[in-house]
Amino acid sequence: MSVLRAISPDLSRIRLVDQDCLSKRAAQIREALLQGLERPFKHLIDISLGDAHRGGLQPITFVRQVISACLYPSLLDSGRLPTDVKSRARNLLKQCEGESVGSYTATCGLPKIQHSLSEFISRRDRGVPSSPENIFITSGSQQALMLVLRLFVHGKGSLQTGIMTPVPSSPLFNMALSSLGGAVVPYHLCEEEGWTLRLDEMRRALATARRHCNPMGLYVINPGNPVGQVQSQKSIEDVIRFAAEEKLFLLADEVYQDSVHDPTAEFVSYKRVLHEMGPPYSNTVELASFNSASKGFMGECGLRGGYVEFVNLDSAVMGHIYTLFSTEACTAVMGQIALDIMANPPRSGDASYTAFFEEVQNRRNTLNNNAKRVQETLNSLDGMSCQPIRGGIYAFPQLHLPARAVAKAEEAGVAPDLLYCMLLLEEMGLCVGPGSEHLQRKDTHHLRLCIATPEDTLQEVLERLSTFHLHFMRLFSG
Repeated sequence: MSVLRAISPDLSRIRLVDQDCLSKRAAQIREALLQGLERPFKHLIDISLGDAHRGGLQPITFVRQVISACLYPSLLDSGRLPTDVKSRARNLLKQCEGESVGSYTATCGLPKIQHSLSEFISRRDRGVPSSPENIFITSGSQQALMLVLRLFVHGKGSLQTGIMTPVPSSPLFNMALSSLGGAVVPYHLCEEEGWTLRLDEMRRALATARRHCNPMGLYVINPGNPVGQVQSQKSIEDVIRFAAEEKLFLLADEVYQDSVHDPTAEFVSYKRVLHEMGPPYSNTVELASFNSASKGFMGECGLRGGYVEFVNLDSAVMGHIYTLFSTEACTAVMGQIALDIMANPPRSGDASYTAFFEEVQNRRNTLNNNAKRVQETLNSLDGMSCQPIRGGIYAFPQLHLPARAVAKAEEAGVAPDLLYCMLLLEEMGLCVGPGSEHLQRKDTHHLRLCIATPEDTLQEVLERLSTFHLHFMRLFSG
């Protein structure tokens, strides 16, 4: 029997996101430029993915120094590294079997790093207790999400597990859920109100879904991806009450918690709000909170370090979770070290503190300035509108396309915003993501742009985008 005929139907239903097509074409164009072929532009700029280093931002020196010393311990005997880098590397190596980062670790990660993350969470949440035993380190937050979904996604038909998912949302999450046989239960964020979560919309989505599946979880992203909203404490309280009333498991994707650009906004974790609400919520609502070294000031996407913390889960369930996580090999030690540095950065008085603080502050200033410039520029263009980018690393402007452009896309068999992105890539050498892959509201069209890039690169991005947009609108108007 052909293996193809035996492939799981859940897997065969997964559709690659539109971004993959754009990325492949971008790679072809980049190769053509390297071979000297003539294009209307000298180099290609790709801001379609949330990858700060790919976008041109440089790694934090302290992070790379510690990792370098752990990989090549002979550096510890040289005079090239600051004393606190050497101390951190030595301590980390002592936690590894054979004092080598090439050895396996425990399923949940190095205990010392679990403790670092636990202390980080308690500091962040103003003293709310955190237990290392409830923290599982994974190869990025996406793997943690996938494993948590495996805990309870099952069934077919009316018994099929459904997960309430924000729209717009992460296409990777939706693909992961589909691959496990779960149902996406979409609830729409309100774009006109700055992409807010509305309880009436969540209730509508839940009631509709219960006619054909069994909703068991509620997925939230705060700060938002791709829309950049930051939830208020009251909004989080409302969501927690809703989850309690409807007996939904909360999955809080909080990987952009270190990226808040609006001075009037503040990141507050779901765990902290849950604790401050007190009983019955604080001791009954089940929560999984996700974080990562890929975002924030670290931006270390390729090191693959993430974690999940579980709150209010029964001890028997935690036993099953440990068993489930044991089916995966341990997370690469480099990713775990990145998490340790994220959780416990240099402190005042340390040899690296001043340089570290300056680099991190420069990174945050760049993101804050970029968010403001992108919003102002995009809102100045006819046929485009952008809600405030309060947090995260993306802009998600709406395209108000002429009817002729929409008709042209339909004729070509692609989404209108994908057509826009394809032409932008071919004519201006600028690769951005289409909103169509984020389950946007019907008859709306958007772009996703990563703002984690140097300010001079962003200036060129905005110039290319503005020039193309004016040409595109003239071409299809009238």
